[in-house]
Amino acid sequence: MSKRLLFLAAIALPLGACATAAPRVEVTRFHTGNPAQSGTVAVEEMPGNPDISLEFRTYAAAVSQEFQRVGFTAAGDGAQSDYVALVSFSRTFRPSGPDRSSDKPVSVGMSGGIGSGGGRRGGTFGGLGLGVGINLSGKPKDIVTTELHVQLRRRSDSTAIWEGRASTQAKQGSPAAQPAAAAQKLAASLIGGYPGESGRTIMVK
Repeated sequence: MSKRLLFLAAIALPLGACATAAPRVEVTRFHTGNPAQSGTVAVEEMPGNPDISLEFRTYAAAVSQEFQRVGFTAAGDGAQSDYVALVSFSRTFRPSGPDRSSDKPVSVGMSGGIGSGGGRRGGTFGGLGLGVGINLSGKPKDIVTTELHVQLRRRSDSTAIWEGRASTQAKQGSPAAQPAAAAQKLAASLIGGYPGESGRTIMVK
């Protein structure tokens, strides 16, 4: 095998590992009968949303985009929509391993020996060993769990015609844990294939 082929094979393995390590999304949907698959939709914040912030716009845009992909139309500014999509999201953190941030960062060990040596002129010899251990691991990154909850209601009578939840996990600081990436992934996994099978929990890659 040529050096070029060996090089390509070597870099292909890490790339393949990264692809398979992409976080999956757990999705559960509920609906009765055959919910509407067209009409205008406005996205609004769900009452009691625990994370009220400007970040909501990121999730609202992702949800609106996905509903348009499956046949709905975004309501114009000030227009009365046929349906309203109520959106809530949350993010929680949990440790991914033992906290080693309190460990001593540097440890030093010394050992030595002195003895007599015999030679034509006589003399002494000495030996000194020095070992240094440095802990650079610090505190492990937390695991971030992000959850999206969407409820589609008919505006005329506030009847809920479809509802779903999606959640995913990623290591804090990773690309998959960033709000924009998480919002897009969750919305696509939850609304893609709308309306989906009611009452069944599935895993989406």
